[in-house]
Amino acid sequence: MLTTQSSTPLGFSAYEGIRDRLPFPNRRGAVQRASHLGDIAEHYDTFLLDAYGVLNRGQVAVPGVPERIRELQAAGKRVMVVSNAAGFPHRVLMERYGALGYTFASEDVITSRKTLVRRLEDHEPRHWGMIAGQHFGPDEFPPLDYTLLADDRAHYDSAEGFLLVGASEWTPARQALLVESLKAHPRPLYVANPDLLAPQEGGHSTEPGTYAHQIMDETGVEPEFYGKPFGQIFETAMQQLGDDVDPARTLMVGDTLHTDVLGGLTAGLQTALVTETGVLAGMDIDEAIQTSGIAPDWVLRQA
Repeated sequence: MLTTQSSTPLGFSAYEGIRDRLPFPNRRGAVQRASHLGDIAEHYDTFLLDAYGVLNRGQVAVPGVPERIRELQAAGKRVMVVSNAAGFPHRVLMERYGALGYTFASEDVITSRKTLVRRLEDHEPRHWGMIAGQHFGPDEFPPLDYTLLADDRAHYDSAEGFLLVGASEWTPARQALLVESLKAHPRPLYVANPDLLAPQEGGHSTEPGTYAHQIMDETGVEPEFYGKPFGQIFETAMQQLGDDVDPARTLMVGDTLHTDVLGGLTAGLQTALVTETGVLAGMDIDEAIQTSGIAPDWVLRQA
């Protein structure tokens, strides 16, 4: 995993650099201000929460947020996680949320990994080149014929398609092998995590989306993305909620304009941007909204 000390504006600029490859919002939110979710809870029945930068930073819970989530749940609110965390099996994520002080129903943790799994369940069999850490494990996935890619070029060339699930062990050398193989023989690339960066203690990690867009630039292969801001993950979440959910009383809460807020707006939901604990911490939020053209319904200090 590549972890950098890059400034938050640099991360924002990276998303702006791929803006034309992202969905466009169907409306602008009112950009109302509040301190945290407790201040606006009366307006919503359902909360969809991003994880990194909202619930936690790395392996540490955001102070005060576990208690606030428990208060929402005690008040009868439906609280779900909608996350681009694709590199870990579902059981591992549930253990981590529990260790951080959160209690979510297992079926209410919706990830881009789960969204990709649903796509593969209906996919014709093929031999996949898998990009993931050794901790990946094929949990939840349908039976797959795959090779976990490392440093053998032959494994890249023999793959009939590629699954970019996690980048924790991905390296520039392996990226170069994949690019050269795709230049020689273009094949499908499915990306479970469109994020470019994720906040960690002391910096940010480089996520699969960064590598996917580099591949597109260098090979012309257009990846299929299965996480925020793209629609499939929101379709998965709404299916879990059922037909009775009211989008006007459903709030997507995240720390990025270009993934969480943009995805929520495009899906027809209400949105809230968390500003002090995620990738935009330290940035002029009004300037970020004006520059990106992505306007949330609420701006919160933290969840």
